[in-house]
Amino acid sequence: MGKTILAFSLSVALAGCAMGPDYQPVELDLTEDWPAQVEQADAQLGDWQQWWKRFDDEALNSLVDRALDDSLELQLQLQRIEQARAQLGLSNAAFWPTLGGQAEATRTQQAGVLLPAEFGGGRPRNQFTVAGSLSYELDIWGRLRREREASVALLEESLYGTQAIRLNLVTDVVSTYFTMRALEQQVAVAQNTIGSYEESLELMEMRYEGGAVDPLSVRQARAMTEGARAMLPDLLEQLESTQTALAMLVGYSPREMLSVLDFGDVRLTDIKVPDVLPEVLPSELLQRRPDVRAAEAYMVAANAQIGVAQAARFPSLNLSGMFGSTALEAGDLFADGTETWSLGANLAGPIFDFGRNRARVESAEAASAQAETQYRQAVLSALRDARDAISMHGYAQQRVDAVRSQTEAISETAELAQVQYDAGAIGYYELLDAQREKLNAELNLTQALSQRFIASANLFKAMGGGWDGQGPYLISSENAE
Repeated sequence: MGKTILAFSLSVALAGCAMGPDYQPVELDLTEDWPAQVEQADAQLGDWQQWWKRFDDEALNSLVDRALDDSLELQLQLQRIEQARAQLGLSNAAFWPTLGGQAEATRTQQAGVLLPAEFGGGRPRNQFTVAGSLSYELDIWGRLRREREASVALLEESLYGTQAIRLNLVTDVVSTYFTMRALEQQVAVAQNTIGSYEESLELMEMRYEGGAVDPLSVRQARAMTEGARAMLPDLLEQLESTQTALAMLVGYSPREMLSVLDFGDVRLTDIKVPDVLPEVLPSELLQRRPDVRAAEAYMVAANAQIGVAQAARFPSLNLSGMFGSTALEAGDLFADGTETWSLGANLAGPIFDFGRNRARVESAEAASAQAETQYRQAVLSALRDARDAISMHGYAQQRVDAVRSQTEAISETAELAQVQYDAGAIGYYELLDAQREKLNAELNLTQALSQRFIASANLFKAMGGGWDGQGPYLISSENAE
């Protein structure tokens, strides 16, 4: 009896340990200089939610909502989440015993030459059995706990991965949308300019017929008009390609998108630019970036697999039991004297496997090292993305200010040139040159405005915008049980 208690106590004590290393967060050097504009933590993380609505554009909001509802990539990721949840359910179920049952009815006859008649030989006989069974594996080496730890981490990786895909999708929709609006505006500018040039050309030809201008002025006007016309097909091609790309992102056909959504005639200058941009410390950035969190979760899972592989090198202990009843008549089941039962324990493990389990451990350790390297790469990529996005956003705003000032000055110059030409102070060539510069300036301003909006979207993406880093779907090893 004492030995039994000792063995049971030893098994309980062993059940409190787990093979393999416990996960330790990777130490990162985040002391490098950080742009001054983000050296303070943003206390209003809620403002990051649905950041695309900061542009105050209903057409854009409709496109993003459609993309989030109908994205096949997101649907695929959600299916992966369900698979990971099911795998976690399997890992949790392994901690509980397996209960089974069986019912059996047989009719047999032994040969009389083998069994005397007084013992039933030569006559058929019935036998009925009803029994329940129980089997349970003691998690002595922590293999089951490590498997559950890995399952929890893989589920979290799927959840974080879904948020990363969602963030990328929204950013792609926003960027493509503003590219499309810029091209629409550039096409409108080009078409208006062509119309103006055509009117000037018609007037110039009339004046030439009246002998008021020389042939050179007419040819210059015609060359200017044809140059503007030559620019239009390229802009239209880019616009159509961008519309197709945007329609693909949101699950529309290009024609359906243009017919269902009313884009109106809103100019880029009328669209609101987010005035408050995300501000985070480097350490907070890593908690807000879903791709970084996904990489860390995968690293946790890979670390847990080391323990699973190490535990496989040691024997497993399984307990089993059975209780039931066996009788010659069904009505006698569970009568006195028909009970049948058994209790047992099974200890099984490898003795010589010629290095198989050692190789599994080494493979798990190598996979864990790879996961850590991938995590470090994700961290460096996140920091680089943030730095680049901050710089691009600042430069994009400076570019808009500079190009807007230039456009205003060139427009004033073109107006003055028209006045001087009408007064005969300058030639037609000087007027055409001023008009050409005005066209280029307006196209450049439209492009600069588009780049500023795209830079804002990329900044929100780089800072992990649109996701609060918590979410109702995330789990921990504590509540996974």
